[in-house]
Amino acid sequence: MCIAAFLWQSHPLYSLILLHNRDELLNRPTRPASWWEDGEIAGGRDEVAGGTWLACSRKGRVSFVTNVLELHTLPEAKSRGNLPLLFLQSRKSPKEFAEEIRAEAYQYNGFNLVVADISSNTMVYISNRSEGDRIVIQEVPPGLHVLSNAELDSPWHKAQRLRLKFNEQLHKCDGGEIPVKEMIERLMRDTVKADESKLPHICSLDWELDLSPIFVQIQTSQFFNIRGSFGTRSTTVLTISATGNVKFYETYLDNDTWKEKTLSYRIEQWN
Repeated sequence: MCIAAFLWQSHPLYSLILLHNRDELLNRPTRPASWWEDGEIAGGRDEVAGGTWLACSRKGRVSFVTNVLELHTLPEAKSRGNLPLLFLQSRKSPKEFAEEIRAEAYQYNGFNLVVADISSNTMVYISNRSEGDRIVIQEVPPGLHVLSNAELDSPWHKAQRLRLKFNEQLHKCDGGEIPVKEMIERLMRDTVKADESKLPHICSLDWELDLSPIFVQIQTSQFFNIRGSFGTRSTTVLTISATGNVKFYETYLDNDTWKEKTLSYRIEQWN
C-alpha cells in the first residue's frame, strides 16, 4: 500500500528529503532502482505492469504514488504505476499535468499521486478518492508531509507515528546532513500496529490491522484476492540538495536478503 514522508522546501541543505516504503507481494517481479533504458529516468520498476512507485528524472522531476485503501476496486482499471511515468516523460508543469489527467482519473483504482518539478520549486498532489469521490488537485506547501493510504496528511496511526519520528530526527540533525541509513532504521522499520479504535474501518479489521504499521509484514494474505506473503519490500530515501545534487538510495528485499543500491547525479541545467 506504501507510505511516504517528505520535507519540501524547508531545509537549509535540501530542497527535498523523501522517505518511501513500498508494500507489495514479495514474489511480484520487480527491478530494483536503476537507470531506465532511455537514460533519463531513475527508479524501481514493476515488471508486471511496467510502471513505478517512485522515480525521478535528470531534469529534476520527481513523482511517487500510493494506493488508497478502499473496499471495492475496478478489475479492469489502468495501472497506477503508470502515473509517475507519464509525469516524468511529460514536459508539462505539475499543475498542467494534474489538469491533464483529471478527465481519466476515474479509470484508475484509488490513488494518491505527488508530482514535483524541483527547478521551479513546484509540487502538486492529486487524488481520485477524496471525500465525496471528487478529484483533488492542490499545490503542496513547504513543510513536512506524510502520505499513506488516505488523503495527504490524514491523521492515520502510521502517518502520525512517521511524522513524529521524522520531526525528531530532523531536530536531532539540526539543519545538517541527514544520516540516510540511520533514518531508515529509526523511521521506516517501525512495526508497531494501531489500536483497533484507531483503524479507519474501511475493510476487514484483520487486514487493516496488518497494514497499520509503517513497516508491513504479512506472512500469508488472503484479502482482496491477494495470495502469498505481502509487506514492505523496499525503502527509498531520495534527497535533492539545494545545489541540485540528487541521491537515490534504495534498500530492497531480494530472495529474503536485504540489498542496497545508490544512484547519484546532478540535475541538468541547474541554475
